[in-house]
Amino acid sequence: MTTLPARRSASMTFARHAVTFAAWLVALSRAVGAQAAVLPFEVGERLEYQVSVGRMGNIGKGAMWVDGLADVRGCQTMVLRFELEAGKGPVRGSDKTRSWLDPQRMAALRFEKTERHPLSRHSESAELFPETRLWVEAGGAAGQSPSGAPLDELSFIYFLRTISLAGDSVWRFDRHFDAARNPTTIRVVGRRTLETAAGSFRTVQIEMRVHDPRRYKGEGIITIDLSDDRRRLPVRIESSMPVLGRTVLTLSAIRVTEAEASVVAQRRGAR
Repeated sequence: MTTLPARRSASMTFARHAVTFAAWLVALSRAVGAQAAVLPFEVGERLEYQVSVGRMGNIGKGAMWVDGLADVRGCQTMVLRFELEAGKGPVRGSDKTRSWLDPQRMAALRFEKTERHPLSRHSESAELFPETRLWVEAGGAAGQSPSGAPLDELSFIYFLRTISLAGDSVWRFDRHFDAARNPTTIRVVGRRTLETAAGSFRTVQIEMRVHDPRRYKGEGIITIDLSDDRRRLPVRIESSMPVLGRTVLTLSAIRVTEAEASVVAQRRGAR
């Protein structure tokens, strides 16, 4: 029997492990690619919500939808929109947000937001450049993003819908385009069944800890129930709004807008 020198044996063992690791990386990259190719949302999806605020009860409505496709600096993006109106009399609040998401990279390229509350108003508009990790606001402020696939608060919710959420899991993401708003921590709280006007849903309940000095004076907690199926619909979202306090959005309807019907017709025509 011939015995290989120890150095040569160790070298061969390392080579075998390297080949195995490389094969694992290839398989992982293919799996990620497959996940990105089939998103749980599409143009035309519109989710409508009943809004409950503190002790005032159901006093508002909201909607979250994929409005269509738009070219941003040569990249075809999905236009994500969110709108909320809630309150009574002079105590009213609103939120209108738009995000232009590149679905291939799951990166936001543009972000706009306008908030109105009884004691304050706030608006922001930013261009995001994933290639250089830079962002520039309309007012001239600029900064460096920690990620080459930056997200804003709206596109982050759609990003969450692409993740398989296993029980007792915790994730940390540094994906917000503004470094001061990171990290975002996600923790699976449990699973439950929710009865809504849109139907009964088995959900995965997650706790999202975010950093937003303006809104939360530090760290804020948002609780989200995602449907435990391939669509991962945001069935319930609980957070807080300035002055109004605890705000709960509960899914009331799932609709298909004319935009999706148009896209589907175009696809059929191309065939």
